[in-house]
Formats: sequence, C-alpha cells, structure tokens
Amino acid sequence: MNLQRSRARNALALLAAFLMCMLRPAFAADTMETEQPSTTISDVHVFTIADDGSLTEDDEITLKANTSAGIGDVAQRYVWFDKSTSTVQVSDAYSVSADGTRHDVAPDQIREIQEPRSAGAPTFADGRLKAVIFPAVDAGSTVHLRFHKTVSKSVIPGQFDYFVEPARGPVQSQTLVFDLPEDKPLYADARGYKALPPVTHNGRTRYEFAYSTLHYDRVEAGAVGYVQFGDRLMVSTFPDYKSFAASYRDGAIDPTSNDPAIRNLAESLTRNNATSREKAATLYDWVRHNIRYVSLYLGQSPAVPHKASQILANRYGDCKDYVALYGALLLAAGIENEPALVVLGSVYTLPSVPGYGASAINHIITWLPGLNMYADATASAVEFGYLPLAEMDRPALLVGDGTLTRTPPTQPLSRDVRLQIAVAPDGSAAFSSQVEDGGWSAGPERAILRHAAPQRRQQIADARLHATGLRGAASLTASDLDATGTPVTTTLRGTLDDVVWSTGTTALPALTSLSGGIASQVENLLAERVRTQPFVCIGGNFNEVAQLSLPKTVRVNDVPADTNISDTFFTYSSRYVFDPATNLLQTERHLQANFGKQVCSPAEFAAMQPALKRIERDTKSQVVVKSMTH
Repeated sequence: MNLQRSRARNALALLAAFLMCMLRPAFAADTMETEQPSTTISDVHVFTIADDGSLTEDDEITLKANTSAGIGDVAQRYVWFDKSTSTVQVSDAYSVSADGTRHDVAPDQIREIQEPRSAGAPTFADGRLKAVIFPAVDAGSTVHLRFHKTVSKSVIPGQFDYFVEPARGPVQSQTLVFDLPEDKPLYADARGYKALPPVTHNGRTRYEFAYSTLHYDRVEAGAVGYVQFGDRLMVSTFPDYKSFAASYRDGAIDPTSNDPAIRNLAESLTRNNATSREKAATLYDWVRHNIRYVSLYLGQSPAVPHKASQILANRYGDCKDYVALYGALLLAAGIENEPALVVLGSVYTLPSVPGYGASAINHIITWLPGLNMYADATASAVEFGYLPLAEMDRPALLVGDGTLTRTPPTQPLSRDVRLQIAVAPDGSAAFSSQVEDGGWSAGPERAILRHAAPQRRQQIADARLHATGLRGAASLTASDLDATGTPVTTTLRGTLDDVVWSTGTTALPALTSLSGGIASQVENLLAERVRTQPFVCIGGNFNEVAQLSLPKTVRVNDVPADTNISDTFFTYSSRYVFDPATNLLQTERHLQANFGKQVCSPAEFAAMQPALKRIERDTKSQVVVKSMTH
C-alpha cells in the first residue's frame, strides 16, 4: 500500500499481470490472484498525534513476492522523512525464503540517502529516504519491516492531515489508526476504507480504518486518476477548506516581500511595459526562466515558503517559493495576486475534507484577479496566459478568503498542417510537412525543440515520421524558438521509401498529417471500445491540407469520398479533389472538437463514439493506384 510521507510512491502499473490474467481461462479465478507479482499480507500504521501536531508513527508491514516479477516490489523499501523535524528508527527488518529460512537485514543494508529531487538545493537538503534492502528475496519470499518515526514539527502547526491511496496490488489486510486528543476531532473522507466506531478513553480518541482488497479493475486508457473513482482515504483535523486556506495564508506572511532588491528588479524588468498584463507576463517569463524548480510536492515538509528575498538570492525554490517570489514581484509592479492551492496531476476532484496528498492538494499557483487568470511559473514550458493541462479544470482553493473555485475548463488549441508529397517514377517520394501550433501547445513545442541538442532533434524528426508508419529520412527546422505569445511553426522535410510499388496496385494512405494531428486525436479517444471510467477529453481546432503528386506512370483507380459530420461534440469535414490532367490529389480535413471541459463521462463516450468511428474511418482511408510501367 502506497502511503504518502511514510514511504516513497510506487507508480508502476501491473500491466504484465493484467495481460496474464486476461489470457487465463475463466475457471482459474482462484489462481489469478496468486499470480499478481506481489501481495501486501499485513500493513498496520499507528499515528499518535499531540496537541501541537507533533506525532509518532509506528508501522509494521509484511509483503510477499508471489512471482519473480514481484521481487522488485518488495526487496527494497523506502521511508521518507525530513531530517530537520523527523527521525526514523528501524526496529525489525528481515526476509523469509519460501522454505521458511529467515534472513535478517544487516546494519549496512539500512541506508540514509538524499531525496533525489532536492539534490543540489541546500535549503531542501533535509529531505531524506531511509532505504531498507532485504537480502535473499526470491519468488515466494516475504519481507517484514517495522519502524518508528517521530515528527517534532507538523507540516501545519497544531494540525494533522493524511492521505492514502492504494498502489493497486492485492491487500489482504491493512489497518490505519489515528490517536488524537479528545478535543481535536478527526474528519474523514473514506472510499473503500471501512471506518470503525471511534473509541474515547483517558482524554484521547482512537480512530481506526480497515482496508482489504485482492483485485482492482484496470485503469482504462486515457482515464482520469484512479483515486477520482476508486479507493482512497483522507483524514484531517481541519473541518473545512476555508480554515485550511487560512492556515497556509498565516504561514506565508513574508516581511521581505517589499525588499529593495525585489522592487528594483520588478521596476527594471517592467520599465517598458504599458499594461498590467504586459508587466505580469514579463515577470512571469523572468521567474520561469531564471529560478530553478525543485519539484517537491506541497505538504511533504512544513507548508511555509522561504522568504522572497532568499529565493531571489538562491535562484531556486519549490512551488510555494515560486508563488512567493512571483507574488512579491507582482505586488512591486502594482498587480494584485494571491496563492491558489490546487491538485496537480490526473485527478480533477478533491476529497470532502481538506489536506495535502499526492492526489489531493499538492501544488500551489498564482491567481491574478485583476486579469481574471491563473499563472504557474514553475511550468517553464508554458507561456503566460495558459496553464499546463495537468492543472486545467481542477479545484482551486484561493488562500486569501478560502473560496473554493476551479481553474478554467478549456483553453485555446489550434493545429494547422500543410503536407506535400511528390512521388517519383521509382516509387520513392520527397515530402514537406509544415505544422503551426497555436494556443497552449505552442509553448511546450518550443521548449522541446529549444532544449534539444542536434542529435535529439534528429531523433524527434525520425519519431514523427515513423509514427505514421512511413520509412524514410527527415530533418526538422522551426521558427523563432525564443518568441512567446505567437504560434510556432515546425517543418519536417525529407524523402520516403517505396510510397508506390513499381509493379501492380498500391493502396496509399490518404494522409493530411504525419503525426499528432486529427488522426492521432481520434485514435487516442477511441483507445477503449467501451469506457466505464471518466476520461480526459481535450478540444481544439485542427485544419489539415495535403497535396499528393503522382508520376504519369501511375494511374489513380480510387479516391475516397467526401465526408461531413456534425454532432454535439464534433464538426468534421473532408474533401478529396483529384485532377487527372496533373495526377494531383488535394485532400483537406477539418475538425473542431468542443467538449467545454477536460473530463468526459462514459455516457458521453457512448454518445460520441459513432461520430469518432466515422471520422477514424475517413482518416484511415486510402488512395488506390496502379503502376503502368509493366
């Protein structure tokens, strides 16, 4: 079981095991579970929380490697802690072979290592991992770990919160116990976790939750994060999100936000800007390009940003530091702003009780009320005016007054393609593909190419060509990669092999884009035949025009028919015009996908599927030609 702050998250999906199960006969249900790579036999966590939020945590876990594939799941365990506020003592650790032989973990097999994400950032160097390496682990082995953790200073003074999500491996038994002062009630949002009646004794109340499951349905392709519809537990001493927001606001007060160095920098950067939006954009670009991001989840350590003057001097920080420095620069330029706590990732909802967690509140961005927009300067590839997709259409908790709102459900996206393919008499071809990306996708495209060395850029060119199933050679060029706020144009040029066979009949794909275009969008949405889980649906405008020039030695026998489709979600059209005098085929495809949000339901998938299948059929249509040389 994957518990935040008690061990490192394990995000590997059990795909191989799922495929094995799908290939087994239905009557083998009793063996299917044992063929999962590993199983949590027993997992007990006892938290004893003091009035000031400090706590002790006693954990005891037994895991089994069912197969050789499960050895990696259990042979090494990690316990995360902040060495400035926490200690971890391993009291018992051993493995037991399938034949019953016990192998104790030696002292040199318990190591303390630097949290990799904080490497090179001294102000975050207290992040540590206690690594426990179990000996003689093989298929059939079990491992046993017991440790005691003390936390002298809570993430939020006087408060406690804890988020649990399954790693989606079989769990025979898990127990979570939270022991708190009687006058500090614990609020819970549990799905799949069974709450036992609280027990109060000697001024303290014990809350207990039990969990057990041996099977998880697979997460469908393109589905939202599992915890949005699956099992999870959030416990918190905060009664509501308003009080949770106040706790962050009080801790983020910064007397250095008006530091002369910050004022002078803001003034020098925005001297030539006429409007508040221009100033905010200039400061955003400076922060995202000049401050190094330390990507620690919000809530792993005390939820208090460093002082803005310190962040400016160090030139690095985590998300809360970015918000603090960007906010101070904005204020120095006379622009109102406030922090907004969000959930970053594949989950679009929050538990009913507040708290930090890997799939709960885990990130913070900036809200600019005067401009009616959000900004996340940690997203160095995202241009001002847009948000990363991982932050769109999510709950956002405004720290100023505790209002729970949402980030925008949609943002502009456009992709215009001009493709030219000229086939030579020997069947090879020269091609040119010009793609203009506009809206939110322009920034990531620029960033990918700006940071790509020549060899990496060649790999990108090859991948984009081969993704269409074509063989050949290509080179890639791009428009100004240092520009912002405008579309970016990339051009792929090269040669193709064996587009038309020199003898007989050839069915050519009626391409209008090499990769990433209309065909790719439709393919992604149709990745599942049936959907039972909410899934991500990203809208946009796609326009593609292609010219296929054929030699006189080739006769065109069949050209696809035009298509027009319009429903609630899609407006699509295609047009095929062949000129026999020049042997030139011009193809156009246009798609407008409008969902008005970023998450669609299974019922909506069922409604859009007929149109998607018709569009897919058209994007996969072919031009049939016959060589006349023999």
